[in-house]
Amino acid sequence: MNNKSFLTVDGLGPEALKYLINRALILDNLKGKQPGFLDGKFVGVYFRRSSTRTRTAFTLGAVRLGAQVIQYGPNDLQLVTGETAQDTGRVLAQYLDMLVVRTNQALSEMKEFASQGHMSVINAMSENEHPTQAIADLVTIYEVVGRLDPVHVLYIGDGNNTAAALALAISQLPGMRLTVVSPKGYGLSNETLLACSCSAKRYGGAVEQHHRIDNLPKNVDVVYTTRWLTMGDPRPDTSWLDEFAPFRITPAVMARVSKSEETIFMHDLPAVRGSEVVDEVLDGPQSVAFRQAHHKQSSAMAILEWCGACQVEETDFRRSKARQSSSSEVALAW
Repeated sequence: MNNKSFLTVDGLGPEALKYLINRALILDNLKGKQPGFLDGKFVGVYFRRSSTRTRTAFTLGAVRLGAQVIQYGPNDLQLVTGETAQDTGRVLAQYLDMLVVRTNQALSEMKEFASQGHMSVINAMSENEHPTQAIADLVTIYEVVGRLDPVHVLYIGDGNNTAAALALAISQLPGMRLTVVSPKGYGLSNETLLACSCSAKRYGGAVEQHHRIDNLPKNVDVVYTTRWLTMGDPRPDTSWLDEFAPFRITPAVMARVSKSEETIFMHDLPAVRGSEVVDEVLDGPQSVAFRQAHHKQSSAMAILEWCGACQVEETDFRRSKARQSSSSEVALAW
């Protein structure tokens, strides 16, 4: 958290993560009858890159919570004429309560947007991390598997921003374990692994990475992959596809690592069918990829509500958590 912004899952801690997961499921259970928590608020949605799920989820989520939404395309703001992100943030903060941003830039640019300290900025994907996706992933796992402790997630493929966010989140959740298996040279960055190691020592999660597709763990609860080209941008290495081909998720891979038919398959979508995953898995009985997409909206609402409430101070957080418990229409226990 930075001011009232949601820029990264790193440093949230297990209590805040569990709160957001629970709150997302509660809001989803209300089935569109959400309270007008954001009545009178204005939310800007600024996406520099294409988006189906995240953009729709935040737009509809904000409306359902009572906010009015202003959409900005990649060429709509004066950033394209040279205005800095810091100056743009200072201006928009005089009009908007929140700004949801997707970009292919580093997280440092979003920090510039958020530096004005008044308007909340939500990272809907940056080059480094996809933190709102991690919340949707955890919501899905908890709903389908029924627990987070113990849960072993096997992630196979590119160590991209989705993988980074998932690793940062799991390292903060006691009893959760993530194994990342990626082609050599395409894994999580050393910076991300170091942050995960620090969080794991503090909170009790576990994150490990290796590059041997012939050495997959057995009896995992979740198998996860993503599109090999995260934003569709070409790679400079023309032979990269040969490196990734053995990491395709097939029924044989699922059978090799699953503890039972209860092991689930996850994908953040969009999928390139036949590339990182074959149809038999994506459309198969173990796949929850489209339920995962559903929870993009419930998690977006939880994050919007969180950012719109207050600064994350301990007293306010506990008061908000108490309100959640008293108003919940579903029983969720950890």
